[in-house]
Amino acid sequence: MIAPLVGGLTLFGIGEGLLVASHWGATPWTVFAQGLARRLGVSLGWSTLLVSAVVLLAWWPLRERPGFGTVANVVVIAYSLDLTASNVATPSSAVLRAVLMLSGVLAIGIGSAFYLTTGLGPGPRDGVMTSLHRHLRVSVVYVRLSIEVVVLTLGWLLGGVVGVGTAFFAGTIGFSIGLSLQALERFTSRSRP
Repeated sequence: MIAPLVGGLTLFGIGEGLLVASHWGATPWTVFAQGLARRLGVSLGWSTLLVSAVVLLAWWPLRERPGFGTVANVVVIAYSLDLTASNVATPSSAVLRAVLMLSGVLAIGIGSAFYLTTGLGPGPRDGVMTSLHRHLRVSVVYVRLSIEVVVLTLGWLLGGVVGVGTAFFAGTIGFSIGLSLQALERFTSRSRP
């Protein structure tokens, strides 16, 4: 279970980094981390790690318990995001930027499918979302949407990059995760005796 977890989280971070490298906007949480990184004078990876750690602190009053996967989520995604964003240059060609954007969403979808199926603990943001859903008795759709809109707005106000990539991610990530989960299920069911 450790290999799919770490591999999935690494793919997730790489996908985030590819969206950043497209310079067409990133996921809402990465936009927030970008804005904080600019204000604090730290790398995007350190900012992502800091945001994840603070979100994880919100688990305490919500009575959530992190698992190994939760802690791995904090470290592996921040590291692979930072490594990718630092080493993949933004191309001048719009076609290549679109390829980075599409590849980023695909990598996040595939990575999510792997890490979600390990059952080793949700990521910090997912834990807060599901806990607020349970405590407030509000649909998870509205809880997640509210969190994402607030975080995106704060990130944009802090100087994070919002653009067509942000909208593309929002409109396609559900499909990317869903198709990846289906493909993973088919693959694992075929490999069973």
